[in-house]
Amino acid sequence: MATTELLPRPTAAPTAPAVRRACSVTLVVPTLNEIVGMKAIMPRIRAAWVDQVIVLDGGSTDGTAEWARENGYEVHVQSEPGIRHAYREVLPKVRGDVIVTFSPDGNSVPELLPELIAKIDEGYDMVIASRYKPPAKSADDDLITAFGNWLFTRTVNLLHGGRYTDAMVIYRAYRTRIVRELELDQDRWYRTPEWLFRTRISWEPLLSARAARRGLKVAEIPGDEPPRLGGERKLQVLKWGAAYYFQFVRDVFCWR
Repeated sequence: MATTELLPRPTAAPTAPAVRRACSVTLVVPTLNEIVGMKAIMPRIRAAWVDQVIVLDGGSTDGTAEWARENGYEVHVQSEPGIRHAYREVLPKVRGDVIVTFSPDGNSVPELLPELIAKIDEGYDMVIASRYKPPAKSADDDLITAFGNWLFTRTVNLLHGGRYTDAMVIYRAYRTRIVRELELDQDRWYRTPEWLFRTRISWEPLLSARAARRGLKVAEIPGDEPPRLGGERKLQVLKWGAAYYFQFVRDVFCWR
């Protein structure tokens, strides 16, 4: 499989050990007006770490998509708003056996990629870069988001038999096949909560719940969450929280 060369190369980029991979990896990078973070973060990702990089753009007006194309990245501009729609649209373009979802706004540390992938190669179905597994810390949390992440993670563990320290984070690697096995790409599991709470949600929380419920092999590694770089925070605390909680409870009764 051809490797996408990532440009530009910084002259003194942070280093991480090279890894030999048993799986092919597609890095999925959702963006919406993240030009500052993209310029700072993406050059730190080594071409040897992944086989494919797809920048998923939600209609940026700050030059994010243009910068990505100019620097050799494959770009998909989504046609329907909402991050789960972006994921679903890009699935046919994913060539990797493993998907890594990655935030380019500074919250995801690129140098953790080899460790995430090495753990997948040990036979895990999903590996999460947990912000709350010691000694990791989140520098982007406030009191509300910290409490919400704790509550949702405890709920997933209680209702679905998980053992997570972080069930909500975007930064994770998982086998591409489980997207369809867990029905994450099916609209019917999102329509009602999105309609009730007038929002658009992602599929990471549902992925955590269903992976636990199915008994998939899941691991976590500690992963610091540095502060956001530029752009605007897009978190809808109350709407997303209510929609995800609805999904967690409904799945107890409605998902096999």
